[in-house]
Amino acid sequence: MSIDKTAIRNAATVIVLRDRHSVPQVLMGQRGAGAVFMPNKFVFPGGAVDPSDAQIPLARPLPTLCQQRLTEDTEADLTNALAVAAIRELWEETGLILGTPGQWHAAPPADWQSFAATGHVPAADALQFVFRAITPPGRPRRFDARFFLVDAEAIASDLDDFGAACDELSHLQWIPLPEVRKFDLPFITEVVLAEISARATSDAPPSSVPFFKNNEEASLFLRLGGKGPLSGRQHGE
Repeated sequence: MSIDKTAIRNAATVIVLRDRHSVPQVLMGQRGAGAVFMPNKFVFPGGAVDPSDAQIPLARPLPTLCQQRLTEDTEADLTNALAVAAIRELWEETGLILGTPGQWHAAPPADWQSFAATGHVPAADALQFVFRAITPPGRPRRFDARFFLVDAEAIASDLDDFGAACDELSHLQWIPLPEVRKFDLPFITEVVLAEISARATSDAPPSSVPFFKNNEEASLFLRLGGKGPLSGRQHGE
């Protein structure tokens, strides 16, 4: 039996939810046709954790329950790095600011200079950890992706101004939840959207976080509770 040698990179994805108590909408964009990973698909903003993300200070950390759930079934505490990566990717790919007004105490790294120039420092208290999935074996790239939900009211910039975004995602737009499935979506995005749709109007954190753990031995569906040992079951049990 062949073994997949593709390295699994930690990643963070951000689901920005707008008008959740009236006509809920999510922010998505389309990946390029030449992208190695999920070409042409409509996705949420997100990407891999950079080594420097762990060193970026947060004005306000993730909620305690989210921190607890993020440390389950993992070898290292990546809570700060994942939150920072989520905020950085949101800024880079959409130009939206998740942070609070303030000055950096030290010169920001190159990939944070444009964010710092807006007069904000990153803050993670509005992020809610809602989903985790590992890319199945056999794909050209594999990620251990943590999905974070954030209410658009927490964004510190104009929700319709994508002028500072890079060109990684095209056709950035707010899509009403009932219409999202008309777009070309990755399978895992459809699964995440089902979770989001089911609780779009609730501000409370989920009772547990779904975790699709795909490795060489098995595909597992687990639940991250944040309160003691991890419980889980295999598909079909």
